[in-house]
Amino acid sequence: MKVRVLGCSGAIARECRTTSFLVDDDVLVDAGTGVGDLTLDEMLRVDHVLLTHAHLDHVAALPLMLDAIATRRGSPVLVHALAGTIEALKAHIFNDVIWPDFTRLPTVNTPFIRFEEIRVGQVLRIGDKRIEVLPAVHTVPAVGYAVLAQQACWVFSGDTGRNPAFWRRVNQLDVSMLVIETAFSSRESQLAETSQHLSPEVLAQELDCIAVDKKYPIYITHTKPAETELIMSEIRKLEGHRPSARQAAHDIRWLQAGQEFEL
Repeated sequence: MKVRVLGCSGAIARECRTTSFLVDDDVLVDAGTGVGDLTLDEMLRVDHVLLTHAHLDHVAALPLMLDAIATRRGSPVLVHALAGTIEALKAHIFNDVIWPDFTRLPTVNTPFIRFEEIRVGQVLRIGDKRIEVLPAVHTVPAVGYAVLAQQACWVFSGDTGRNPAFWRRVNQLDVSMLVIETAFSSRESQLAETSQHLSPEVLAQELDCIAVDKKYPIYITHTKPAETELIMSEIRKLEGHRPSARQAAHDIRWLQAGQEFEL
């Protein structure tokens, strides 16, 4: 399985693109502004889009990508999302005001996209990949994903606050790589809590939920461009002061757009 990081920033700036991952060549996980780095031919090979939630930084490029490729496709793009996410997209984006309703164009029977409702705990089968829908805790309905192919397991938390159910399931998986958000620095910890995101201190507490026999690289995503260096320095400082063997240091790295991983 190949995972390409198209975007992993919490906001836009030069060389900062919002969340989107290309898994192999046929699956997008979220559709933030990073999708714009794909060529038209690469976009055409995407048959499935898995959305974590409806916030703009995770869906902004979806209508634009569809506009770029729709007339060149022979079948609709399947967009997998929670019921609440689908409702939000229909009401606020594909509503013939902000953007045309591509679920009805060019005709109701031959649409450019088709929504497929998912639920937490469901396992999707796409090619040789099994994709499990994981719980997330956010201000709108949200999920994470575990993508399994052969011996590899790539896990993405999505946008989330404290999430015990996520760790209960992740500890049952043979994880190859975890991508987890930390959107705010410590000085914005109250904002992080209010908006159901992680700050470095809460991230440290969440990582203590990893089973002691589980070791895998942990990549930090969704940092705000103005605070990335501060957030990563705070995470490293907290990791350097873990008080016991039970809380052994984790292999924590910063995720960057353009990275590619063979798992």
